[in-house]
Amino acid sequence: MDEKIQTSAELAEAAVLPYVHEVHDDPEACAGLSKVPEALNKPVEAKSPARWAYERLALYIRNFEEQLDSEHEVAMGFAGGDAGVLRIEGMGYFDPDIVTYYGSDGTGAKTQLVQHVSQLNVMLRALPKTSAKAPAKRIGFRLASDLET
Repeated sequence: MDEKIQTSAELAEAAVLPYVHEVHDDPEACAGLSKVPEALNKPVEAKSPARWAYERLALYIRNFEEQLDSEHEVAMGFAGGDAGVLRIEGMGYFDPDIVTYYGSDGTGAKTQLVQHVSQLNVMLRALPKTSAKAPAKRIGFRLASDLET
């Protein structure tokens, strides 16, 4: 048995660090977040809820974009708008307060909903890019790289 003995301070800090968990009906079709960048592994008390939500949403956007082809870009829908219906094909959580839903809308478009438990609703959606000649825009990669600095 090779267990490390932790101090009470180490245990308390580990209890508030980010943890990602997701389950999908088809793991090959929908890749969830697999790891949290080191820069985000700081105790919850060191960040505001807004910063936590921003950082995690940036990671979800980047991850969603990684699954898009070169003809699509990410878009957002918000609760209370005409975001439509989401057929859930996967679900996960990101401690301490984010829940995410994966699926497709009525037209078959790949869809993901990321929600703060206090009712923040954001829908990430793949839309055809605006210009057939230009490469697809990828804001998620920029957002995530900014988190590393």
